[in-house]
Amino acid sequence: MTYCVAMGVEEGLVFLADTRTNAGVDHISTSRKMAVFEEPGERVLVLLVAGNLAITQATLQVLTEPQDAARTTLWNAPTMVEAARVVGEAVREVHRRDAEALKTFNVDFNCSFILGGQIGSHPMRLFQIYAAGNFIETSSVNPYFQIGESKYGKPIIDRVLTPRTPLDEAAKCALISMDSTLRSNLSVGLPLDLLVYERDALRVTRYASLDQSNAYFEMIHSTWGARLRQVFGEIPDPLWTDEGDVPRHERATLPIAPRAAHEGNVPEPRPAQTLAQAQPDAAVLMPHAAPRVPRDG
Repeated sequence: MTYCVAMGVEEGLVFLADTRTNAGVDHISTSRKMAVFEEPGERVLVLLVAGNLAITQATLQVLTEPQDAARTTLWNAPTMVEAARVVGEAVREVHRRDAEALKTFNVDFNCSFILGGQIGSHPMRLFQIYAAGNFIETSSVNPYFQIGESKYGKPIIDRVLTPRTPLDEAAKCALISMDSTLRSNLSVGLPLDLLVYERDALRVTRYASLDQSNAYFEMIHSTWGARLRQVFGEIPDPLWTDEGDVPRHERATLPIAPRAAHEGNVPEPRPAQTLAQAQPDAAVLMPHAAPRVPRDG
C-alpha cells in the first residue's frame, strides 16, 4: 500500500509520498510514488501515484512515452486542467488495454493519482484523478488530497490546515500526518519524498528525501509523540457521581423465596453511576535532487 498527501495553500503546494510497495514478514520493497515534470521558468508539475504498482507504472509510461507525437502531454499542456485531462486519458488508455486481462486473474483495476503544479502565469492548481480518469479539484473548504492509507493521517490535517496556513507549517503538518500513518500501518514506510513548491517560482526549490537518519523527521516523530502524551495527561479524568437518573429497561421478575435467617440482610443495590461533566483545573531539512522525469521521456 502507500500514503500520499498534497496540500494547496496561498503560498504554494506541498507534496509528500512514502515509497513502500509491499509489506510482509520477510518481503519489503520500495518504489518512488512521486514524479516531477519540470521546465524551469515555464512549468512545474508533480504527480503522486497510489494503487496497483503495475497499473501506475504503465500509466507513467503512457505519459512519458506517448505513441502519437501530436498528442498533448504534460510537457506541452497549456493549462493545469488540460494536464489533468492528459493524466485521466492515460489512465483510460491503460484500462482499455489491460483491464479485461487483469479481471481474468481477479485483479482489480486499482489506481489513483494526485496532480498539482503551475504552468506559466496561470494559478497553481491541485487535482485528484480516479481510476476512471475523472478528476476533482481542491477548494477553499477542502485544500488537500490524500490517496492510499489516508485515515490515520487525516485528523491532524482537518484540525490544522486552512488555505491561509503558512507553507512551512503546511509541510510540517504533512510530515506529522505521515508520521501518524507510519505509526499505525506497516504497509507505509520510509524513505519519504517531500517537495514544497513556492507559488510563481516555476522551478523546484525545496525537495528532500527523508529516511531513518534524517534529524528533522526524527524530531517530528519523537516530539509529536511526547507532546501528545503530555496533552493527554493534562486533560482531567472524568468525574463520577451518583446523581441523575439512568434510563433502564424494566423486565418481569419471578417471585423469589425469602432468604434464610442465617443469610442476614442483603443491602439494596446502589443506583448505577452516571458520568458527570469534568471541570478542568484553573531541526533542518537537507535539499536533495527531486525525482524529475526527463524531458525526452
